[in-house]
Amino acid sequence: MPESRYIHGTAPKEQARLTQLNALLNAACLRELAVRPGDRVLDLGAGLGQLTREMARAAGRPVVGVERSAEQIAEALRQAEAAAEAELLDLRQGDAATPPLAGEELGTFDLAHTRFLLEHVRDPLAVVRAMVAAVRPGGRVVLADDDHDLLKLSPEPPGFHAVWEAFERSYDRLGNDPYVGRRLPQLLQAAGARPLRITLVFFGACAGEATFPAFVANVDQVLRGATEAIREVGIGPDQLEEALAGFAAFARRPDAAIWYAMSWAEGRVP
Repeated sequence: MPESRYIHGTAPKEQARLTQLNALLNAACLRELAVRPGDRVLDLGAGLGQLTREMARAAGRPVVGVERSAEQIAEALRQAEAAAEAELLDLRQGDAATPPLAGEELGTFDLAHTRFLLEHVRDPLAVVRAMVAAVRPGGRVVLADDDHDLLKLSPEPPGFHAVWEAFERSYDRLGNDPYVGRRLPQLLQAAGARPLRITLVFFGACAGEATFPAFVANVDQVLRGATEAIREVGIGPDQLEEALAGFAAFARRPDAAIWYAMSWAEGRVP
C-alpha cells in the first residue's frame, strides 16, 4: 500500500476553507457529541482546533488535541490566542496512531473523538485502537468521517460526476480511503469498542439558503486544491476546467441543491 498523504495540504487558502467548514458543521457536531461538564476529552487530528475549543467550552476544561502538522498547530494557536481561548487547548504534535500521551493518561479519557482524519491515514484501525486505549472503561469513542460517494448535486452539472469520481479514485494513490465513513462501526468493533449508534450529520443546502454559497465554495476549493491528484487519475486540464465551469453555472441556478452528509459512529469501551 502506498504511503499515506494528506490530499488537501496546509496552505493558508486551505486553512481558510477549513475554518469556514468548521463554521458550517460544528454546531451539529456538538449536538451529536453531547460533551458533558467535566468530561476529559481527547481530539485526534485536531486540525485548526476550532471544534477542539468548542468541546473544551462544553466540558469546562482543556481538551487534549493531537495534530501531526506543525503548520496547523501554529494556526490553531494563533486563532485560539486571537479569541482569548488559548487556555482551552492542550495541543500536542504527533501521529494519531501513536498519540503523545503519558502512560498514566491512558485509560483516563471520558471521550475520544476524531473527525475527517481516518479517510487520510494508511491504517485507520490503528488510530481507533489508540483511541480505545486512551478511554476509560465505560467511556465513549466517536468517529466522524467522509463517505465521498454520498455527495449528490441536483440538477447535476455536466461532467461533474466524472471529476468527482476521479477525486475519489485519487485517494487510493495516496494510501487513503474515500469511503471510510461507511466502515466506522466495523472499525469500532475491531478496535475493541462496542458500536452503539450511527447517524449522518447533514452537510448541504439549496440555493435559497444563506449557507449555500459557503457549501459551493467548499466543493469548489476541494476540487481545485486536489487538481494535481485528479489529473494523475486521468482527467485532463480542459475536462476539469469544463466541469468546474459547469459547477459554477449550477451554483447560479435558483433550484440548485447540494446533498451531502458526514458519517458518524459512536462506541463504548467495555
